[in-house]
Amino acid sequence: MTVDGVVFDLDGVIVDSEPVWEEVRRAYVAEHGGVWQDDTQRRLMGMSTGEWARYLSDELGVRRTADQVAAEVVEEMARRYAARVPVIDGAVDVVRRLAARWPLGLASSSPTRLIGAALAATDLTGSFRSTLSTEETERGKPAPDVYLSVAERLGLDPTRCVAVEDSSNGVRSAAAAGMAVVAVPHGAYPLDPDARRLAVAVLDSIDELTPEVVDRLG
Repeated sequence: MTVDGVVFDLDGVIVDSEPVWEEVRRAYVAEHGGVWQDDTQRRLMGMSTGEWARYLSDELGVRRTADQVAAEVVEEMARRYAARVPVIDGAVDVVRRLAARWPLGLASSSPTRLIGAALAATDLTGSFRSTLSTEETERGKPAPDVYLSVAERLGLDPTRCVAVEDSSNGVRSAAAAGMAVVAVPHGAYPLDPDARRLAVAVLDSIDELTPEVVDRLG
């Protein structure tokens, strides 16, 4: 195929925010009477805001409504971002290099508010022709909704797009949309075996993602 566009995830690909999300949500669960499980972070990665808020409230025993959970956790994340957005080394340059060749989209599980803060802090707002949060789709990852919607907004066939993901649920989501998936897994959150098999390429770091690598996927 010819690659017509590239769609990035945000958390774990451009911003090293997964450890921050884990720290904030883990502390919140403890503070409000819930019990964090061994597999909680893996389950939460890729969920939309509504999905993970309900999970904390319904499954982990947090004594707050899902709406309260979402509002209070996102507020704390926004406070953290206001102090510092943890940008992954090399990610900004990679996005700019690829934006010079292809239209770019962003398909993120972060709330729209945090997507805007992260892109503003990295000066990448203008690099993406379409950005979308799973807040605005019916289902979060691993469902393909957000990737299909971004491709539609870009006016592209998803099967002619490359997706860049870090998490197992993210890889599953983009693959289900028909995209060729480049995985750049976080060292603390390795891919599940089935997700690794779905990726057409697995990179050790984002700065390995060159236009030449994308071309070879076509």
